[in-house]
Amino acid sequence: KDRLDAYATSIYERAVFYQFIHALGLLAIGLSIGTGLTPSAGTAGLLLLIGIFVFSGSLYALALSGIRKLGAITPLGGLAFVAGWIVYAIALTQALPAH
Repeated sequence: KDRLDAYATSIYERAVFYQFIHALGLLAIGLSIGTGLTPSAGTAGLLLLIGIFVFSGSLYALALSGIRKLGAITPLGGLAFVAGWIVYAIALTQALPAH
């Protein structure tokens, strides 16, 4: 806290929050893959992992370096998050038993 101003601290905390939430998503995907989900569940996990690296990584770099241009790639990580959750939702619906 001594090294970051209030703005950088809020950016850093946002990166930590999104990393934590999506790490839980990775855990859920990992636990559900052995239950017969389609192979696209692995793709969903990869997209969440990419999202963590790009979204949270760019926010960490922005907070620690102060280079605001790094924030320009953050939305790409957000797109990876959204795509990952959509792919996972599709995998879950495909795994549901037919009535």
